[in-house]
Amino acid sequence: MQLFFREEGKSNSQTIVIVHGLYGSSDNWLTVGKKLGLNYHVYLIDQRNHGRSPNADSHTYENMTEDLAAFFEEHQIEKATVIGHSMGGKTAMFFAAEYPEKVEKLIVADIAPKNYLDLQEKSQYYLHQHILESLKEVRQQQYESREEIADFLRLKLDNESLVLFLLKNVYRNKETHKFDCRINVDVLYDYLDEVISGVNYRWFEDRMPILNYPVLFIKGEKSPYISDEDEQRIREIYPEVQFENIPNAGHWLHAEQPQLFMEALERFI
Repeated sequence: MQLFFREEGKSNSQTIVIVHGLYGSSDNWLTVGKKLGLNYHVYLIDQRNHGRSPNADSHTYENMTEDLAAFFEEHQIEKATVIGHSMGGKTAMFFAAEYPEKVEKLIVADIAPKNYLDLQEKSQYYLHQHILESLKEVRQQQYESREEIADFLRLKLDNESLVLFLLKNVYRNKETHKFDCRINVDVLYDYLDEVISGVNYRWFEDRMPILNYPVLFIKGEKSPYISDEDEQRIREIYPEVQFENIPNAGHWLHAEQPQLFMEALERFI
């Protein structure tokens, strides 16, 4: 699969590849990419079924890892620092474990190598299921304006920042003149179990300890995605891991505290 990408910086610099999360795209990381591009050669990709990359019938971490490997080959990237957020963080962990020789450093933003379908984490699954069901309704209804869609999503989700984030996926199809979503809603709904549960501690059991490359986990202070117990398990997988905690930030830490997030990246890179 040929992924859509954006590029910042100079080609003779150290390479960084940024992998977005669920419902995201390279657009969401342009500010970070431009700042890093002042000193590095930065690629920002759209994962399959997201943004302007092609849709596909499946959406597994193995799929996304092979997409990323093909991207490295296509652009002749011998080695890069890989930054992944949320679902993209799991893709980055999978890729780094499968292709350690291609990873200079690994940075994982606000996701743990865990099965979020565990009973204690079931709320995350139901939230994403509800989001995708709401986006399915957006596609089925014939809304006249983005404002109408925003009002519908506010009613469904009751979270203004989440609504604004999801609206970035909504566009008017020039052929049908109807509003549609850039993400492949149906396939993501069908593969939600994999997205939420994949690349977990059990998956790493025959791979740990991993010492091939430096690893940084960045977590949002207000985010529930990385617990103290998760940190202990992360240390079992990556014994030399570093942690950064971004104060007053939730799951979208790079947007909520951009300066602090950038400082954490630059210290590690």
